[in-house]
Amino acid sequence: MVRPVIQSMSGRRRFFTDKIDYPRETEVVLSGDEFIHAKTVQRVEEGTEIILLDDSGNEYTAVVAKIDKKSLTAHIVKAEAGEREPAADIYLLCGALKGDKTELVVQKACELGASKIAVFSSEYCSAYINENKLERLNKVSREACKQCMRSRAPEVVWFKTLADALESARNYANKLFACEFITVSEADISKIEGSAAIVVGSEGGFSEAEYALAKRTGFSGITLGKRILRAETAAISLLSVTAFALGELK
Repeated sequence: MVRPVIQSMSGRRRFFTDKIDYPRETEVVLSGDEFIHAKTVQRVEEGTEIILLDDSGNEYTAVVAKIDKKSLTAHIVKAEAGEREPAADIYLLCGALKGDKTELVVQKACELGASKIAVFSSEYCSAYINENKLERLNKVSREACKQCMRSRAPEVVWFKTLADALESARNYANKLFACEFITVSEADISKIEGSAAIVVGSEGGFSEAEYALAKRTGFSGITLGKRILRAETAAISLLSVTAFALGELK
């Protein structure tokens, strides 16, 4: 019989896997990138207690029963709802950024409690996203969620146009559009309640026509102060303020 190697909750290794049908399913096979991470980075052994995540919001405590060359088998001993998922539904929409800045925004959005993340192209955007980059962004989301102890990784989606991105936020109660050339905010972030969709542009910002489009789609223009912020700073700042207003950072 394998004796479990007990660790503190914060010290337990966390790994994403496919949907788990527990309690009917009690054994899970971990393979691919997550197995490589478990074996070569986290150095789990037979008997190690780990946490399995399947994006359901549940956390499955399991004991590693067997390690092969390309996979490991873990036996689930307990399942419980994760305690660190945000109560507020916050949707961050960010223009594609140059270099690895989009990855930084995705990482911090996960830590701050975003429920969903969209990356889009706009008139002044000079970066682009392809399938490989989108896959990479979703991997960053999963890794960030493991680090900050979340149970569900926000999906990162891609829109080729700002119009499509704005349309995807149609049903949100609060819709905020950060725009560098407006001087007065059209909504008081401190008084918002319910779900929120927040939009920040790329390094080039937005055009007057794009601002008008956002207004027609039901968004309120928001200023982030008298200083011009870098795009990644603007995204992280607006998300932080919104999360605080909705009670996520209290």
